[in-house]
Amino acid sequence: MTDTNNEPIATVALGTDGPLVGVQGLGCMGISEFYGPTDEGAARATLEAALGLGVTLFDTADVYGLGANEEFLAPFVRAHRDEITLATKFGIERKADDLRYRGVRNDPAYIRQAVDASLRRLGTDVVDLYYMHRRDPAVPLAESVGAMAELVRAGKVKHLGLSEVTGAELREAHAVHPIAAVQSEWSLFSRDVEVSLAGAAAELGVAVVPYSPLGRGFLTGSFRAASELTADDFRQAQPRFTGENAKRNADLLEPLRRAAEAHDATPGQIALAWVQQRAQVHRLAVVPIPGTRKAERVRENAAATRIVLDETELGWLEPIAGQVAGDRYADMSSTSAARE
Repeated sequence: MTDTNNEPIATVALGTDGPLVGVQGLGCMGISEFYGPTDEGAARATLEAALGLGVTLFDTADVYGLGANEEFLAPFVRAHRDEITLATKFGIERKADDLRYRGVRNDPAYIRQAVDASLRRLGTDVVDLYYMHRRDPAVPLAESVGAMAELVRAGKVKHLGLSEVTGAELREAHAVHPIAAVQSEWSLFSRDVEVSLAGAAAELGVAVVPYSPLGRGFLTGSFRAASELTADDFRQAQPRFTGENAKRNADLLEPLRRAAEAHDATPGQIALAWVQQRAQVHRLAVVPIPGTRKAERVRENAAATRIVLDETELGWLEPIAGQVAGDRYADMSSTSAARE
């Protein structure tokens, strides 16, 4: 396995005037929901281990655990407020009495309400990076971003972000107020970002923050089908991990394993290195946020920032995304792919 020492990772700016962060962040969603049971003590140790490695962008959202994820992070935020870049999101609405419900809200009144609730749960007076989690096309984008800009002027938010938007939507939003970062799924299995968003982000000086850079764990080879996961794991309902799709997609990992052997690395490290190298390909800042609840895994992930894949290895990996079976979500209607 590639060296997993404690050498701090490199840094990069989020956007033209955004904060300086480690080139890899930490997605915190799985600590509270979606991926089965969590050992909270181990999860807290993971946060500390990540920071010790130079991981400074910590990503959450009000929807994760219906606010529980923000509350979980609060003690860590208080202990390290000046050392971290704290990102959270609004826009996906859920109901405690119907956990299957998903709505999208971008109206200004909801945005003002959402940020105050997040600040309260996080135990801080300012969010470093505040994302619109999903876009509601029924609400003019200028209205939503205008309301977010008001939060900057009020001192509640430092920088603005968007998630799952197209290149055209990014340009429209950036004209209202500078956008520091755009978050979307980007991995060897998911390259929708490259249709229009990456080019727009490079043009505007906006960073891209890939979520699920490990294909929700599938690219690590840790499971071959959702049937191997716990019953409460949300991947049980994702098209790529079930039935014939899972079998076909598992067969796509052979080039990943070949590259891993060449670097004495894990398949997951190669998948992360590929995402990191999109920065050079598209000439923009790329800060993936793999999620984990284990300190040893965050050390492994951080070490991937030091792997450089050569042209031959990149050639092995290039065809994978075009052969993936199944959509990213069972319902793709709220993603950027639905609006391209």
